[in-house]
Amino acid sequence: MTHECVFDIFVAEDFVLTEFAGVVDVLRLANRINGTPVFKWHIRSAQGGPITSSSAATVETTPLPNRPDADYLFVLGNTDPACPALSMGGTIGTYTSRQARVVLLSEAASRYISDHKGAPTGHTTHWENRAVLMERLGLFDTKATLAVDGGAIITCAGMGATYDIALYIASQHASATTMMTVADILLHERIRHFNTLQPFSGKKVSSTGDASLDACIALMQDEMEFPMPISEIARLTNLSKRSLERKFKRIMRTTPNGYYRGLRLNKANNLLLNTDMRINEIGLACGFPSGFTTIYREMFGMTPNMARKKGRLK
Repeated sequence: MTHECVFDIFVAEDFVLTEFAGVVDVLRLANRINGTPVFKWHIRSAQGGPITSSSAATVETTPLPNRPDADYLFVLGNTDPACPALSMGGTIGTYTSRQARVVLLSEAASRYISDHKGAPTGHTTHWENRAVLMERLGLFDTKATLAVDGGAIITCAGMGATYDIALYIASQHASATTMMTVADILLHERIRHFNTLQPFSGKKVSSTGDASLDACIALMQDEMEFPMPISEIARLTNLSKRSLERKFKRIMRTTPNGYYRGLRLNKANNLLLNTDMRINEIGLACGFPSGFTTIYREMFGMTPNMARKKGRLK
């Protein structure tokens, strides 16, 4: 990919550090796994300078630009839905007018909902803030999902759901297998779909929004050392092979074989960079009993030995 995807990350005083990490670490790890940078980000605030989180960690920021060139603006929450700094109607318009997408997290989403009282059904926020909106403004129709995609504007519950949203958005610009590996490194077992209800609802977590596709991916994740034929995976999930291929093309933008192979190669890459396993052992553990070096080089542009030496220099 020749164009780096650019993120502006807006923080106000007392911003939530969990949400900051949820964006930055996803982008940082995706760049590391991909081998070449896919993402670039800037930390922004209204005036620039040091901004301190609610956890007392401080980050250095630059002012919001008059003419933004970012592809995305993430606005982080800060534990205060009434915070004036989160009322960003003009700033949001500046970004959306340039075809950037704006992601509003937790309190930032609440402030937006409060400022646009006419359509609460098209947005979500953290369940704590949702209760406040219901009590103070009578907005009973705000959704209880992790996120709502409104096109130019995405509202999100924030906190841990930030990782799901960042992983999903990043997957639009990096391969699905790269992002699944990022999720594995973060010990984030499943990338939850936007429509997943917030955890207090007790609903089952979904990875893709499609139950049968989730089941197929789970089988692939469980069977990396001895890869299963795609026809067998389809049979075990009560799908025809053709139906499974269509689902992968529509939702994951790849083929079942391509996804399975990429999943195993990304696992191999992670083992290569983060363990002292021998290269032939890594190949066997990831379902490549022969030809692993050639297959790895085709994917990552260098041999496993070269990748390991490069990784250890960092």
